[in-house]
Amino acid sequence: MKILHLDNNHPILINQLRELGFDNEEDYTSSKEEIETKISSYNGIIIRSRFEIDKAFIDKGTNLKFIGRIGAGLESIDTTYALQKGIKLFSAPEGNRNAVGEHALGMILSLFNKLNAADSEVRQGKWLREKNRGIELDLKTVGIIGYGNMGRAFARKLRGFDVEVICYDIKEDVENSDATQVTLEELFEKTDVLSIHTPWTPQTDKMIDAKFINKFKKKFWFINTARGKSVVTEDLVAALKTGKIIGAGLDVLEYEKSSFENLFNKGNEIPKPLHELLEMDNVILSPHIAGWTIESKEKLAQTIVHKIKAEFC
Repeated sequence: MKILHLDNNHPILINQLRELGFDNEEDYTSSKEEIETKISSYNGIIIRSRFEIDKAFIDKGTNLKFIGRIGAGLESIDTTYALQKGIKLFSAPEGNRNAVGEHALGMILSLFNKLNAADSEVRQGKWLREKNRGIELDLKTVGIIGYGNMGRAFARKLRGFDVEVICYDIKEDVENSDATQVTLEELFEKTDVLSIHTPWTPQTDKMIDAKFINKFKKKFWFINTARGKSVVTEDLVAALKTGKIIGAGLDVLEYEKSSFENLFNKGNEIPKPLHELLEMDNVILSPHIAGWTIESKEKLAQTIVHKIKAEFC
């Protein structure tokens, strides 16, 4: 079987696939249109987020048996059409779930202890101890929306804290020893810290809006290491201004493209809500790196190898 690699990944991916007998070719620079002219020669492709795999692309891949994505989600692929064509789909949420859990926890602790603001002030010669008095995570209720690979990994990271962990998921009976499954109404009632771990779907698109935010009974902290398009940034900014949301840790942004390219390239106009977020010292931002660790790079690749091997070897 011939595999075309469309993004550069950890070398164990190609090395181990070669050892399994697969013929690997790499093309990290050709345009989507150029790839389409030759995709019929390959039985599998492996991609991260370089471009969308749509119906037209799939139609040209007449010999495709599988598509592997080095990442947690498959939203950049027309999954329904691919499955109709008998193409197997592999993703790797198992590979970066631990990294995402650690990142989400790190954002919470940094926000609670005002570490970013305090660090900046000390570097400016300011020694403001009372202004930077923090709060403790213990005795808080952490609400998790989406209790799959990422939500479970985050809940595990909370084991060492004296917290109540509750989760909401569209699937029934997902709770385990790390979190108790509740209704949305109970989540709205009890949550002090909200962390979302949902994939992007039509159901989660713009899910966190003003109406949703205002259903929470208490002021709360908000963490998003999932997908930016699940949050209406304008409504988030408004809630931060009123204090309904006390602070936010955002690894993803509504304005990202599917290929995650630089939001700040010359010529890109910064939307007003994003500009306001950039000015808030109770907001921590990172460039979609929650699952982007040295270890996860290898684990993501290894996960895809295991899945291809299990299906085709």
